[in-house]
Amino acid sequence: MTDARAQHDPGRLHVLTDVHIQDRFGHLELAQKAAAGGADVVQYRDKGPLTTRELLTMASAIREALDATACRLIVDDRADVALTVGAAGVHLGHDDLPVATARRMLGAGVIIGGTANSLEEARAVAATGVDYLGVGPVYGTRTKANPAPVMGLETLAAIVQAVTLPVIAIGSITAARIGEVMATGAYGVAVVSAVVKDDDPAAATARCREALDDALARNRP
Repeated sequence: MTDARAQHDPGRLHVLTDVHIQDRFGHLELAQKAAAGGADVVQYRDKGPLTTRELLTMASAIREALDATACRLIVDDRADVALTVGAAGVHLGHDDLPVATARRMLGAGVIIGGTANSLEEARAVAATGVDYLGVGPVYGTRTKANPAPVMGLETLAAIVQAVTLPVIAIGSITAARIGEVMATGAYGVAVVSAVVKDDDPAAATARCREALDDALARNRP
């Protein structure tokens, strides 16, 4: 892998922080535990009514905590927050800034991910200049008020075949499901409930890491 590709490698195991489906752990603590468990990326996601200053304060604290680890920070939705705190990247949803605008803001070295909930959408988003696709919900989701329809493994596999970008699968993915998800050719997985709702998020992340590494070893040519 060249340096340029390595710089834009989205990582294989993403853990999304969430303080709305549980209230035992805050964003910062979840990020620290995910990093300790072997996550490649922490995605800071908070859909609550926070001010920009509040988002910046938390994102900055997470980035500083991750600086001493191999885990990187991707900020969901907010390119301005990612830019200000020096995050590794931003994940853009349907209603966020256009990718071209975010790229002008962030520069060539920052990872930009895009969301796709169908094969048609995956093809369209892949053409916008994103570095990876977040694809799902594979098994459904309980973390969004108005979720997209369940995708299933067959559609996930079709998307993997249709695009050349890394595909990060999301949507009720657990350690037990990672093997069949990765068998579709997905590049990696993003987990939420399986980690943040566990009594020990670090241990839950480690189980996902082990399952992912095992799947990669089995699927290696």
